[in-house]
Amino acid sequence: MTRVVWAPQAIEDVETIRAYVARDSPHLAELVAERIFTDVTRLEEHPLSGRVVPEIGHESIREIVQGNYRIVYRLRPDTIEVVTVFHGARLLRLD
Repeated sequence: MTRVVWAPQAIEDVETIRAYVARDSPHLAELVAERIFTDVTRLEEHPLSGRVVPEIGHESIREIVQGNYRIVYRLRPDTIEVVTVFHGARLLRLD
């Protein structure tokens, strides 16, 4: 089983998404956040299950699409780092 760690930015992203959705529906906000965390959990057993991020094209930078959101993670030896979570209408910026 591969260990999954969350970058502070990714945790902040999920909290921002939750707060935004909660303005219209607190219940939906919790569901969205729960689905994001659930999808990341599968990476413990299937780290290659996400696709390579098209903007980067490197095998070690992958993503899972959950609803309207992209969950970007980095494969490291023995660890997966969730890097960021953002709306799928945006492109990943490499600043």
